[in-house]
Amino acid sequence: MATSEAEQGRFEGPVLGTPGDFPDRPQSRGRFVVHGVIAILCAVLAGGWGYVMWASKGNPEVIDQVVAFDTRRADSVEIVFEVIKPSDRVARCRLRAMDVGHVEVGSREVDIPAGEGYVRLTERLETSAQATSGDVEYCHLV
Repeated sequence: MATSEAEQGRFEGPVLGTPGDFPDRPQSRGRFVVHGVIAILCAVLAGGWGYVMWASKGNPEVIDQVVAFDTRRADSVEIVFEVIKPSDRVARCRLRAMDVGHVEVGSREVDIPAGEGYVRLTERLETSAQATSGDVEYCHLV
């Protein structure tokens, strides 16, 4: 039967060696360069993402909100909505009506004249079928 070196008393240190058994790690700037490249890449990506958010109107100049809509009539929908915009600019809003299957059954663009920053409007929108909802799809400055 074979016995291990530890049982025979010949084992004197760690199996894989001690730190002094290995040569020193060569001094290199490789890690610094890799970390620098990663930092620059992260900065460029963050700046690009910020530009995309800014360009996609992350801070809109016109704010619209539907207050109510009335779909009791089969041939039209009445939409009450509010628009907040710069007072010296004209805004164009697109209203739309949709049926139970979310198919657009009517739409129209409405121009909001310059002069007031806050406007509350009630508009009637003709439809081709019974509408179940009405909303403001978008509002942009003209």
